[in-house]
Amino acid sequence: MKAPTFMIEDQLNDECERLETLAPIITAPIRHHVFVCTGKSCSAVDSAAVMAAFDQELRARNLLFGKEKKGKNPKGSIVLTECGSVGFCAVGAAVMVYPDGVWYAKVRASDVPEIVERHLLNGQVVERLALMQLPVESAQPELC
Repeated sequence: MKAPTFMIEDQLNDECERLETLAPIITAPIRHHVFVCTGKSCSAVDSAAVMAAFDQELRARNLLFGKEKKGKNPKGSIVLTECGSVGFCAVGAAVMVYPDGVWYAKVRASDVPEIVERHLLNGQVVERLALMQLPVESAQPELC
């Protein structure tokens, strides 16, 4: 008698392979996701320069995840996202680092190399800029 075949397992494997093709981020070694507020209040204190500084610093260190044809690293460990708000625009430019749950306030472009070096690479919160840190769980979700 032939052993049963479970079709759903084959479908899941096919879906995971297709998902990896469509969204290569799921196989990248992502360690951090940095959100930079460029909303109205933060833009008034030059958050665009903060965003540009993160982009430049992360590219220079080959850490910025993204498409190679856009000058980024497909195996980069940091995702950078511009957003409308991280919740503390009154003390902008505001930056949030996930999954660490750290909100930075009054960030200037000149602060970015320190945040990258100390926090993103060495796991040390830059206390002079940290507004708050939320407790986070260390469990990593599994997708495929």
